[in-house]
Amino acid sequence: MTAPGRLLLVPNTLDLGTEAQVDLHEVLPQAVIAQAAGLSHWVAENAKSTRAFLKRVDRIVPLAQPLQGIDIRELPRPRKGQADEAPQDLGPLLVPALAGHDIGLLSEAGLPAIADPGAALVAAAHAQGLVVLPMSGPSSLLLALAASGLNGQSFAFVGYLPVEATERAARIRDLDVLSRRQNQTQLAIETPYRNAALLAALLQHLQPSTRLSIACGLTLPGGWCRTLSVRAWRDAVPVLPDRLPAVFSWLG
Repeated sequence: MTAPGRLLLVPNTLDLGTEAQVDLHEVLPQAVIAQAAGLSHWVAENAKSTRAFLKRVDRIVPLAQPLQGIDIRELPRPRKGQADEAPQDLGPLLVPALAGHDIGLLSEAGLPAIADPGAALVAAAHAQGLVVLPMSGPSSLLLALAASGLNGQSFAFVGYLPVEATERAARIRDLDVLSRRQNQTQLAIETPYRNAALLAALLQHLQPSTRLSIACGLTLPGGWCRTLSVRAWRDAVPVLPDRLPAVFSWLG
């Protein structure tokens, strides 16, 4: 009987959608690059960006087989307005592993299954008794938290905040109170072109004494992280790029 394959959580770079690509060696260990080069089965959010990633891998470690022969399957996208529907059956995506092949799971950016729909596939792999192997690589959330100087012992990732102004304001105020009461760092992200709008809302609705950290373009040339009180940020509001990912963290 053939031994089942594993689900490998392959880290990606954080430069998706940016103009300048970093050298893979600067953010991914050689062992990860070599492992990725040898995989013939992948599951990802987007097949096109996965092929682009594999082309970068191929320039360092030749792929074990031609790119056109690699099986790349996309995670199903949740349908708008169907957030409460029953979870989709992801078992078919794991068929190669049941036949003895390792499968690579690739996120659009950073570590798979962290702020990423790939978490559902990881759960499905566990349900089928498959080995799940996480691999070392960049996570924008943890890099931002580490560089912030805020509480790294207790923190919460709250994802995307509401876009509607009234709902967003209420959510920010609630999270500020929670952060202060529990001494817990809150982390949020936004689509890059809304970075400025989110920053404006945070500066408006967080308490002046709350410490706010902004991490922008981490691992990219010119990437930075800075932590100041909201009061200090209001005196010198930074201009955030609309094409670079940013992580916003605060501690009341």
